Amino acid sequence: MAAKLVTRCSLLMQVLVFFLAVVPDAFALPLNRLKSLTVIEEVNRRGPYLGLITVIESEENAFFATGAFKPHKTHPFVDLSGRRFRVGKIHGEKVIYVRCGVGMVNAAAATQQILDLFDIKGIIHFGIAGNANDSLSIGDVIIPKQFAHTGIWDWVNLYSTTNLSDVVHLDIASYNVPKGEGTNLLGHIGHRNEEFYSELGKPNTAQPLFWAETSKHWLHLAANLENLNSTMNLSDVVHLDIASYNVPKGEGTNLLGHIGHRNAEFYSELGKPNTAQPLFWAETSKHWLHLAANLEV
Repeated sequence: MAAKLVTRCSLLMQVLVFFLAVVPDAFALPLNRLKSLTVIEEVNRRGPYLGLITVIESEENAFFATGAFKPHKTHPFVDLSGRRFRVGKIHGEKVIYVRCGVGMVNAAAATQQILDLFDIKGIIHFGIAGNANDSLSIGDVIIPKQFAHTGIWDWVNLYSTTNLSDVVHLDIASYNVPKGEGTNLLGHIGHRNEEFYSELGKPNTAQPLFWAETSKHWLHLAANLENLNSTMNLSDVVHLDIASYNVPKGEGTNLLGHIGHRNAEFYSELGKPNTAQPLFWAETSKHWLHLAANLEV
């Protein structure tokens, strides 16, 4: 009996040693997160802060090159969920800055994170942008009166009926060259309202929203961000040539050109802080198969 007990204890110790040797990172992540949350709690005692968000590295470099941002002496940054949140001041204004990464998903995730984690009184999301106004120059600060996210849309082929819930339509054939000749099998694109959730509204009830209004209050807060010049390098993964769907096929072109799909920027706690991994196809682990089995109807 004693021999069996010793053998079992020895086996248990071997398993425990193996577990600690193989999966030390299993304990590192919760400890790092706990440390970050402790720092955030201390930082928030000195709030509220103005939240600043850029998208790409060149924007961030231009922002830091101005020398306006002065990091906090004790807690200059906090790393959490793969992003680096920088704490400091700009011309005496207390700010929290983060680079969110390319894409609406990253923009939404980083914005929600900074609002949930820190004592924030407002957000300024700034960076480069295209424009169709010849009076604007590089370095001009533009604050739109209204803005819209046009990412919720229906692609309706040539022979389908229009969705009555769409707010606005883009008829692809109307951009054919020569103008008015032929049609296009891609039909049209219909943009829908966003579903907007607000703390001021009824819980779990979305408000339809297409145009969001911008408060004039932000004009003087954004004034110090002027003259941040940068360039963008686009690297598309796959292209859709719109003119190739013209009818008759092969005739004319289309002023809409083509649609280029890029890699997403993926941030992870398992990666280097503030460093995105390019990602187009995300793999799904087979581990989730049995977890989803109970959802079968």
